[in-house]
Amino acid sequence: MLLRDKVCIVTGAASLRGIGYATAELFALHGARVVVADLAMNEKVVADIRTSIDRRISRPADLHGVRCDIGSFDDCRALFESAVARFGRVDCLVNCAAVVKSQPFLAISETDYDFVVDVNLKGAFNLAKAAVEHFVANKGGNIVNVASVAAQRGGGLVGGAHYAASKGGVISLTKSIAREHGPQGVRANAICPSMTETGMLDGMTEERFQEIVSAIPLRRAGKPRDVAGACLFLASDLSAYITGATIDVNGGSHIH
Repeated sequence: MLLRDKVCIVTGAASLRGIGYATAELFALHGARVVVADLAMNEKVVADIRTSIDRRISRPADLHGVRCDIGSFDDCRALFESAVARFGRVDCLVNCAAVVKSQPFLAISETDYDFVVDVNLKGAFNLAKAAVEHFVANKGGNIVNVASVAAQRGGGLVGGAHYAASKGGVISLTKSIAREHGPQGVRANAICPSMTETGMLDGMTEERFQEIVSAIPLRRAGKPRDVAGACLFLASDLSAYITGATIDVNGGSHIH
């Protein structure tokens, strides 16, 4: 088990179809004590996540659910306090929380821009700041931020320019944390998935989906578990000498 007894917070974990849930499930399989967080988290959602993970890993997961608005730093700090109260410490933060809007550049309003950037970039900043406070005090810790291939190629297949810009900011934020807090034992890395079969693809036509898939060297879209596997690697000691890196999980759709 790669994460035996490690305490890991995973944000954006409310949807059973999402990358956050897939990461929480894989981490639990590998022995982690998992804190799942989301703005939509409530008792029913936690119960559904617990039931699903227990069934998939064939044993009870050591799981704690917390509602968190990542746009609020106070909420992010309270998330860590709740995790510490339950498990005694936090070893790793995986930030999968994000929103996407598919809009042409000239159609993006100030309200649209603020919404996407506040969640994707300000939220990542708030979570990372709360994490680094805890990790510096405990002389070590690990941050994994899920960004997007949109940040690398200039726009996404689903998200607009505001989405790409927010995810580009997440990559730069991650590198800055790695450089500044590496001497204090804090690692920070980013993952850039491409088109992944989550709720973000809802509304895409089958024709458009197949058109995109036909241009991917591996000839398929990503699965949430594919991205979760990269999160597992970066959260584990297998990546102990990796920080400030951006890991591509894109099926070869953006080779650079």
